[in-house]
Amino acid sequence: MWNNPLPESSPLPLWFQIAERLRAAIADGTFSAGETLPSESQLNRTFGISRATSRAALDSLERDGLIIRKSGKGSVVLGPRVEQPASEMYGFSDDMRRRGHRPSYQTVHAGRGKASPEISEALQIRINSPVYHSRRILKADDQPVGVALSWIPVDIFKGTPPTAEDLNRNSLYRWLSEKCDVKLVGARETIEAAIVDEMMSVELDVRPTTGVLVVRRRSHTADGTPAEYAVLYFRSDRYRLHLETGLAGRS
Repeated sequence: MWNNPLPESSPLPLWFQIAERLRAAIADGTFSAGETLPSESQLNRTFGISRATSRAALDSLERDGLIIRKSGKGSVVLGPRVEQPASEMYGFSDDMRRRGHRPSYQTVHAGRGKASPEISEALQIRINSPVYHSRRILKADDQPVGVALSWIPVDIFKGTPPTAEDLNRNSLYRWLSEKCDVKLVGARETIEAAIVDEMMSVELDVRPTTGVLVVRRRSHTADGTPAEYAVLYFRSDRYRLHLETGLAGRS
């Protein structure tokens, strides 16, 4: 049981022992995703420890992406991270389904804009050229895992581009394929880390100083024509990228 008395003879720090107890309780389902862990004051009473010790234990679980601390709600258990191979090209919707998650979108903005220098370089169009721009919150099982900013040259669309309602209902890549006969077959990506701003912290339901994974992606069609430039921000506690490489030589 997670709340059994701690062994007095253990050389391990108290906060570490408590964190391991809670970690095991999350792993065996005692505390499942969406449930709240015992509060700092409850841990203090259960184990006879100080507030600093219980806080250190919960901080450890938060750093490892097992919980999220919410004001007024406590320490909420998170589900397992969504893992994406960095070497594979998938739309968010298809990727979530193949991993057993239910994808959904919340479109914050969809409409025309002008290409900034960064966008014009990525899409190989002139600065201030008209582009279609969207901002969407990406969700897995109704929980926000990322924010996607996308820019597409307007001449790709055959007629009217997708509305916010269209993007809420379906994948952007699927819409391009079905409505415009545009298929994105590859992309070049860069991955870095950043801190969320105030707006994005609300969208992702995280603290304003939380770190995120940033993926900058230029997608292209079969003939190599750039068709989309996207910047995707993923919660580091809910999303993980992995990459497998071969050894160039032997030492």
